[in-house]
Amino acid sequence: MRKLLLVKYAPEIFLKGLNKGKFERKLKGNIENTFKDSRYSFVVDQGRWFIECDDLKDGIKKLKNICGISEICVVDEIDSDIESIKKQALSNALKNEGKTFKVVTKRANKNFPGTSMDVSREVGAYILQNTERLSVDVRKPDFFVNIEIRDKAYVYSKRIKGIGGMPYGTNGSTILMLSGGIDSPVAGYMMARRGVRLNCVYFHSHPYTSERAKEKVKELAGVLKKYTGSISLYVVPFTKIQMSIIENCREDELTIIMRRFMMRIACNLAERHGINSVTTGESIGQVASQTMEGLVVSNDVADRPVFRPLIAMDKVDIMDVARQIGTYEISILPYEDCCTIFVPKHPKIKPRVEEIRKAESVLDIDALVKESVENTEFFS
Repeated sequence: MRKLLLVKYAPEIFLKGLNKGKFERKLKGNIENTFKDSRYSFVVDQGRWFIECDDLKDGIKKLKNICGISEICVVDEIDSDIESIKKQALSNALKNEGKTFKVVTKRANKNFPGTSMDVSREVGAYILQNTERLSVDVRKPDFFVNIEIRDKAYVYSKRIKGIGGMPYGTNGSTILMLSGGIDSPVAGYMMARRGVRLNCVYFHSHPYTSERAKEKVKELAGVLKKYTGSISLYVVPFTKIQMSIIENCREDELTIIMRRFMMRIACNLAERHGINSVTTGESIGQVASQTMEGLVVSNDVADRPVFRPLIAMDKVDIMDVARQIGTYEISILPYEDCCTIFVPKHPKIKPRVEEIRKAESVLDIDALVKESVENTEFFS
């Protein structure tokens, strides 16, 4: 007998038809890349994927962060005969603390005698005959004894939920506007979970935003990297743009004009580096620049799709995801980003495209964007 980790990928992948193999290969490559510094072997038995590794806890930790994996199960691999299966199922059942159980069998090896139901009944009867504290409950059992019969047989009860989604790197790329706040890292995680490659851009307003604020964003990018394997971060100098807006534009229009410059720069970087789209952490109506009118005005300067995965989420729900993925405690550190300084007392909440175009026409937009992009720092 040996202990393995059964890897179940997201049901969506099964629905890809002739493209299924492409998604499977990408997911397998992502798993192998995650385990490249560990001693492991990749085991395949009639289409099922297993990982054999020295440290099961570390293996589970790695697999839990891989997009496209829906579940990880700790399994006992045994010989594919009914006596071995019954004995291992009993051992498995005795290790559980519950009082009721149900045996579920998947018989992929059709040469194995009997049906799946036959095996479940025989194994269940064997468990009942050899223990006094357990009873069967087929509707709401305290635990399951799962049996998979392939070339080998596999018995397990311990199941760990993965993050699901699609294999990372299968659905194009995006440049994420990553601030130091709670929302944008969650937006990045949600895009990565759908298979979109992440690149990040952070707008830094030295000396009004500190170096610690930049380090905070690097830390957030590092957390996202746990789910992506690699990540690019572009740090854009933004002070000159902000000061130009303050000196030449109305105070109530400062925020929305600033957002338009950010969108222009993000699109410029995307064009230079072959990135398909832009992603923001905006949620409808959360702040003044995120009204429907504000989003329309921001989109006016975009030359590619702009995704807002948090658009209909409540703040509490966003915070819950931030805690789940490990960004929340970093995001609440008290280091301001460029979006939280120079905030007007009464920002315009229903801007119109034509009036904002006219307001910013006094600025040398192309020169300001070009200078910021050319002085951008790159981190990976």
